[in-house]
Amino acid sequence: MERNKNCLVVGDNNPMESANSKAEISVFSSSLFLDNVGEVVLTLNPSSDQLYWQSVDPLDHGRSCCGLFSNSDSALKISDVYGVEFIDYGIVHESALTNAAGGCLSGRPTEMYRFKVYGVQKSKTYPSIWAPSIYTFGHSDSRTCCMWVNRINASLDMEADRPKNLLVFVHPRSGKGNGCRTWDAVAPIFSQANVKTKVIMTERAGHAFDVLASITNRELDSYDGVLAVGGDGLFNEILNGLLLSRHEVPCPSRSMDFENYVDNGCELSVHEAVGNLEEPSDPCEDDSPLLMNIGHSRTQVSNLRSEADLCHTEHDSKFSFPHERFRFGIIPAGSTDATVICTTGGRDPVMSALQIVLGKRLCLDVAQVVRWKTTSTSKDEPYVRYAANFAGYGFYGDVIMESEKYRWMGPKRYDYAGTKVFLQHRSYEAEVAYVQVESEKASVRPERGPWSRKMKALMGLSDPSTKGTCRANCSVCNEKPIQSSAKSASIGPYKGESKWKKSKGRFLSVGAAVISCRNERAPDGLVADAHLSDGFLHLILVKDCPRALYLRHLTQLAMKGGNPLNFRFVEHHKTTAFMFTSFGKESVWNVDGEILQGHQLSAQVYRGLVSLFATGPDYL
Repeated sequence: MERNKNCLVVGDNNPMESANSKAEISVFSSSLFLDNVGEVVLTLNPSSDQLYWQSVDPLDHGRSCCGLFSNSDSALKISDVYGVEFIDYGIVHESALTNAAGGCLSGRPTEMYRFKVYGVQKSKTYPSIWAPSIYTFGHSDSRTCCMWVNRINASLDMEADRPKNLLVFVHPRSGKGNGCRTWDAVAPIFSQANVKTKVIMTERAGHAFDVLASITNRELDSYDGVLAVGGDGLFNEILNGLLLSRHEVPCPSRSMDFENYVDNGCELSVHEAVGNLEEPSDPCEDDSPLLMNIGHSRTQVSNLRSEADLCHTEHDSKFSFPHERFRFGIIPAGSTDATVICTTGGRDPVMSALQIVLGKRLCLDVAQVVRWKTTSTSKDEPYVRYAANFAGYGFYGDVIMESEKYRWMGPKRYDYAGTKVFLQHRSYEAEVAYVQVESEKASVRPERGPWSRKMKALMGLSDPSTKGTCRANCSVCNEKPIQSSAKSASIGPYKGESKWKKSKGRFLSVGAAVISCRNERAPDGLVADAHLSDGFLHLILVKDCPRALYLRHLTQLAMKGGNPLNFRFVEHHKTTAFMFTSFGKESVWNVDGEILQGHQLSAQVYRGLVSLFATGPDYL
């Protein structure tokens, strides 16, 4: 151990140390001044993932009005530090004191060389709330400050999952037109973290889609990820721009081929959708993100890729999904931001930016939706879309279709359109086939009495113990899948103990939720116990019923702790794939906010197909 006038270095001369591990980097410590605190001993210990400080004057403990020296605020995990910067000569204040009125007074100013450490503070009361914390340290010798900057940077360089280069799409008119202001507010965080960003302002619907569908694999591989500064619609546009051209899997079988499964002897159970139920009830406002119809098929995307390849004569490296390194990020600026709420637990652009620069990773399921026929008389023309949130028909499709007439109203158009569609109370005849998996069979519980099911169905009650919320480090999502190939259940005769079932009748809505779809209008989402990466869709079939009962269903959806799925006219099936055919008058599909007309449609889920810069929601 060696000490000099300015710093204390521990372990630098230990011959047993190796330079290849965090645990083997020297502990580094020296006396510095911390702005608004006073003189401290700052210590960097990479082996324990700690950057911590202790006041030289014991009276300073608890005396700072900023509360910096509580036990939890006198240290930072290196994994929570996202940047360090030398800021040259300037003022550093001594200990900040509290005056008689309870205000904060800065201590005596002293000029010295300074550097800033940028870190993350997590709320003790609400763990899902993150905020940046900036600490300014000073010393009379500039070399000491530079040495600290270099030491901390060396530790940060070992955080291998952090992004270095990102492609950013900003939707300037997203939500209430906050896209540009939102990016301007968080851009400094990326600069402080030394993350390079190439920013593209979208000029029209489909702009981001076209850029990503035509970008070469070589250029795409130069980025660690792509960010959407906007709402769920822009994220869906980016997702489709990449997956349609790079997710190399065959389309599933046609919806009408379902009859062949029956003829071939696959086990099938048919139950009719019934209506004419009675009893009163309660409204949920429909949650539909913004996105105009992009209008690209997989063939058109292939043409865009071919044109790009003609312009790129060098060998283009392969780029496919799932991808070990490349991630998607969302900085919320939309109308609903359901994807961000489900994956971070909040709707704060700063928190999302912090999770991105810290290189957090979360796997996300994605559904492949294939429209086989637009109308009953049209030819078979497969049209592929990907959805990471929700696909809905009937009420959900009618609301987004109606809302297009009132775009001048902004986000409020969804409230108006939802009320109008609810009062119209339209139902549609359809047939839905789905894979019933073993986990769903096992979850069916026997009734406790002759009136139990009826009373629960009328009141919208359920057993609270059946709800399991997805959260950060979720054991369900982290569980390794049994199938290691495409992580999907192919549409066709399902291999294993699962079987196909069918529901036929008149429906107010047909919905398939990939995630819970939490948002401000539905605090628990459509399916409270849906997981982010468990390889399942949640199929929700709402059968024709009196308007009063449907109102109760919607009201339960809008309530915190509500039970919108526990009604006799609502079917909820956990599945890996489903197929849909409509009859008679038709609605449209709402696929993550995109209007999709479809007479015959099929869908299957791919487990953990993409990764996000996110941690998952963290609840107490």
